[in-house]
Amino acid sequence: MGVRLMVVDDHRLLAEALASALKLRGHRVLAAAAPTGGAAELVVSRAPEVCLFGTAMPAEPGVFDPITRIRQERPQIAVLVLGPVPSPRGIAAALAAGACGYVRHDERIEGVERAMVKARAGEAAIAPQLLQGAFAELLNPAAQPDDEGLRLLELLTPREAEVLVRVAEGEDTRLIAAGMRIAPSTARTHVQRVLMKLGVGSRLEAAALAARTGLLDRATKRAEGAPVAPEPS
Repeated sequence: MGVRLMVVDDHRLLAEALASALKLRGHRVLAAAAPTGGAAELVVSRAPEVCLFGTAMPAEPGVFDPITRIRQERPQIAVLVLGPVPSPRGIAAALAAGACGYVRHDERIEGVERAMVKARAGEAAIAPQLLQGAFAELLNPAAQPDDEGLRLLELLTPREAEVLVRVAEGEDTRLIAAGMRIAPSTARTHVQRVLMKLGVGSRLEAAALAARTGLLDRATKRAEGAPVAPEPS
């Protein structure tokens, strides 16, 4: 029996791709691509069985505030967090806010489905290896944790970072060119360079990698002229 759900993520392309995949597998998707900032009101009003809550920055203060409100107003809704390889702080914050599970962004669709069914049944939906990794990091913290998102950002020029943001927003070459006031051929070249530098073969893969590592949020800040800092450990 399919799950009645909502997909909430700041990155529309990822949310819509996941929603489409789940629809094809027989699940009823009530809504997708709602900004996380306005997620609570929408989820409370639609009342799905499960809410998939995507975030690229699980350790960011306040990122799980919408989950707290959802659980307070609709405790019957199971909220499942989709995020990058989590830090202990990220898992703890998600659970403290009321999430019933945590699934990595790069999990296979079958894994997401299993977690959804567990969540709907009121069970915890956290892979044992995630908990093991979290405990290992807590017991043996790295002196200088690897910040993959920042490392990848350093490979991109400011213009390529802007192109990545536009790709993640679902813009095609024509829209990228118009938005940046450059020729379509130049926009196409920038996209190809972004894919090459990130080591991926498609725009969707680039968007998924950028979201999973926190690169997309950093690229957005760079495009807006804000300072980019290492992710808190």
